[in-house]
This record gives sequence, C-alpha cells and structure tokens, in this order.
Amino acid sequence: MPLERALQLAADVDLDLVEVAPMARPPVCKLMDFGKFKYESALKAREARRNQQQTVIKEMKLRPKIDPHDYETKKGHVVRFLKAGDKVKVTIMFRGREQSRPELGFRLLRRLSEEISELGFVEASPKQDGRNMIMVLAPHRATKAAAVAGKPAREQREGDGAGTPPAEAAADTTAE
Repeated sequence: MPLERALQLAADVDLDLVEVAPMARPPVCKLMDFGKFKYESALKAREARRNQQQTVIKEMKLRPKIDPHDYETKKGHVVRFLKAGDKVKVTIMFRGREQSRPELGFRLLRRLSEEISELGFVEASPKQDGRNMIMVLAPHRATKAAAVAGKPAREQREGDGAGTPPAEAAADTTAE
C-alpha cells in the first residue's frame, strides 16, 4: 500500500509504522508500538550474546632445552586445557645463541603436536616471531562438545555424593 495510507492507518489506531525488513522488495512494515519493538529486539540481541561461545586461549611457554620431566608437566597442562575445550598457544622462548637453532623449537613443537593429536590439532603451524616461536593448538570438535556436556555432569556427581548415605557409598565402591 502507499506510504501515506499506511501512515494514516497507524495514526488512526495510535501505533507506529515500523519497517521490519528494509532489504525486502518492497520493504516490509508493521503497525506496532515502536518502544515495544526496540525492547524485544534488545532482548533477542542479549539472548544471542549469552548463547555465544566464548573462545578461551591458554598459553604455555617452553624453552628449547627443556628437561624431560618439565616437558611432561607442561604437556599435561596442555592436555588438561584441550580436554576443557580451550585453545592453547604454545610459545617457545629462545635466548642468546638458541636463536640460531630454530630447528630445536620446530622439533619440540612437532613432538608436542604428535603426542596430543588425539585431543587436538594444530590450528596455526609453528612460526618464528622474533625471539619466540608460536604454535596454536585447538581441541577437536568431539572433545569440545564433551567438555561442555561434562561440566553439568560433574556438578551433578558432586551433588549426588553429598546426599548419599555413607553405607550406600561404601557399597558402591565395593561393587566396582
């Protein structure tokens, strides 16, 4: 209908003429209360932000001449981060003459990526950045989904343990 007629109808029923689909041909308008429309669209935007996935990047710093036990400890932290569904930025810091041997860093990062391949994959391959070499690891989709689904289950288990009588808890452990 013509714009003038739509504006007249809106004025007659004491409502506003709101354009809801400006990109459509012809543009789509509705007769409604504009304040209510703004409020509802703000609610939808807030709900969309709440449901949005937050990506967390954890950082793990290593040295090229790391002790085997320290390497295993750092690898355990990386595994824990990936199981939680977080990305991990692994940084190898070179000092002094170590900078002339970047292949040590490449070898260390390749070894780490091979050892955690069942939990995550290399999102950004190793690259030299001044004195540091950086690689980004990301969890596999299944790991991320399990981590998100596992959080409520863990809370439920903690809640069940508090309400279970000690005799039943002892019976459960002996049955296992």
